[in-house]
Amino acid sequence: MAFSRESALDVANILSESLPYIQRFAGKTLVIKYGGNAMTDEKLKAGFARDIVLMKAIGINPIVVHGGGPQIGEMLQKLNIESKFINGMRVTDSATMDVVEMVLGGQVNKDIVSMISQAGGKAIGLTGKDSHFIQAKKLFVKHQAEGMSAPEPVDIGHVGEVASIDISVLKVLENSDLIPVIAPIGVDAEGNSYNINADLVAGKVAEAVGAEKLMLLTNISGVQDKNGNVLTGLSTAQVDALIADGTIYGGMLPKISCALSAVNAGVTSAIINDGRVPHAVLLEILTDRGVGTLISNAKKDEE
Repeated sequence: MAFSRESALDVANILSESLPYIQRFAGKTLVIKYGGNAMTDEKLKAGFARDIVLMKAIGINPIVVHGGGPQIGEMLQKLNIESKFINGMRVTDSATMDVVEMVLGGQVNKDIVSMISQAGGKAIGLTGKDSHFIQAKKLFVKHQAEGMSAPEPVDIGHVGEVASIDISVLKVLENSDLIPVIAPIGVDAEGNSYNINADLVAGKVAEAVGAEKLMLLTNISGVQDKNGNVLTGLSTAQVDALIADGTIYGGMLPKISCALSAVNAGVTSAIINDGRVPHAVLLEILTDRGVGTLISNAKKDEE
């Protein structure tokens, strides 16, 4: 089907608009946390895969870190294993951890690898247990039950946080045509496996490899002010102020904390991106029009 003259000009303008961004990001590493609607809607899944393959084709090095909470919940339900949560964190005993590894490291990870391959790229699935490249430590959550005078640390099983990242595996892949797809499972010195929040893993990977950008795909339009307006660009100081005055709270806090940590550790910018928008990744990277909230270190940008 032929373009009209006007449509052809629109396409040409968009392609031309992408040139400075291609030049800026060529050779740079971008870490993308993949989750939410972008991970369940078939059209969004196909679009995401094409975006990642295109990034690699134009010389950008994408690293994908994925979640899979809903898929884990579905499998536990099928196996009649009860899901219990404390402060929003899934209590993960040994049986539950076996399911987490099966779903994240197997089903979900391999589906994403296959999806990228179908879009014409080459991907390799990893968990943090491969070469022990994600070293984990047990995460204790603070919980205050009824009648307690103060919160106490609670052991919720095989739930961890990142102790360190060994980037040697990722550096080898950076110089190949393979796209890393990482399941957020870490391992401790004794070989115990831990389920780690995917946003946290993406942020720590971005810090460790010195990524140009960290992108967290979500099911929201971005950080909003108290009137519901999306804040498109924020400095780390502005984010700190929004947390202090209660504008940013609840479920958004962990994502924001992850983004702040990455930017403060040297990642040029982090974006809370609306994964419900088709090709949200490319819109953020290759055009003037992003679909989320960009967080950067303003002082660093001014140097």
